[in-house]
Amino acid sequence: GRVGVEDSTDPIVHLVELIARALVDEPGEVSVRSIEGEQVRVLELRVATTDIGKIIGKKGRTAKSIRVLLAAAGMKLKMRYMLEILE
Repeated sequence: GRVGVEDSTDPIVHLVELIARALVDEPGEVSVRSIEGEQVRVLELRVATTDIGKIIGKKGRTAKSIRVLLAAAGMKLKMRYMLEILE
């Protein structure tokens, strides 16, 4: 596969966007960029600075839950996903 090319057809990108938009106060500020590496696809999730806490959650629980979902979906698709949360 080509490296660093965005794949907007990836249903997982859409999934992360949906989850993030459901959690934040500023859904319009949510964007997910998919960066493809050799064995891992990095999803860069950007939200409004004021919404970072809502994505991370208490003790990082919300972010961890999203990562668990990504791991489960990734197993099915034989792709490893990593979530990076950016401000």
